[in-house]
Amino acid sequence: MRASLSPPGPAPGWIAPNRRVYAVGDVHGCLDALEALHGLIADDLALRPVAHAVLVHLGDYVDRGPDAAGVLRRLLAPERLPVREVVNLMGNHESMMLQAIEGDGSRMPDWLANGGDATLASWGIAAPADDLLDPPSWLHRVPAEQRALLHAVPMRHDIDGYLFAHAGVRPDRPLAQARAAELLWMREPFLSWPDRLERVVVHGHTPTRRPEVRPHRIGVDTGRVFGGQLTCVVLEADQLRFLAVGD
Repeated sequence: MRASLSPPGPAPGWIAPNRRVYAVGDVHGCLDALEALHGLIADDLALRPVAHAVLVHLGDYVDRGPDAAGVLRRLLAPERLPVREVVNLMGNHESMMLQAIEGDGSRMPDWLANGGDATLASWGIAAPADDLLDPPSWLHRVPAEQRALLHAVPMRHDIDGYLFAHAGVRPDRPLAQARAAELLWMREPFLSWPDRLERVVVHGHTPTRRPEVRPHRIGVDTGRVFGGQLTCVVLEADQLRFLAVGD
């Protein structure tokens, strides 16, 4: 596993003095990568101490990868993280999962087709032994504290000159009016928007080979579950840099 740190550069937004924000892209059950990235963040803080460090996870903790349950357990232990504040945001995969496992089963095929089978397997729930289309028969095997965590996470978080969300926003509407579907699912016209917004949006959701920095957004889903890296953007004052783990 390789770790990389890009040279510092100008950021499109700003962070208040004595504060630093680490924002992590889509994890998708890749616990080893998440733990390695948390280690890089700890090393970075030891090398460059700051009064107020904030860690933001941008959602999509579950599905496709091998250990969604382990990722959620990690998020439930914030005291293990070397930061002052941890913010976990909702991703579209968490939303799909909750609708599938707590609904009438009608959303289950959709979720399974999008990697939900890997999440269930991480809880020891798998076909053909289990009837995956009948959640009441196995829902008790999903840890209640992990479900409670996902019910409690917000869909957005604002810090200084940045808005953090899983997917994006409707760029032609005030940010205060951003809707849940946009924060969880948005791609276009957000991704290719040519102008600045009220705040710079830091997001995941759309995998790219490398992080993307535009005047209105910073995208940090670099597709770890597809063989890419797990990336974290580091925001401080008017600068940005990246930490990443992966092959």
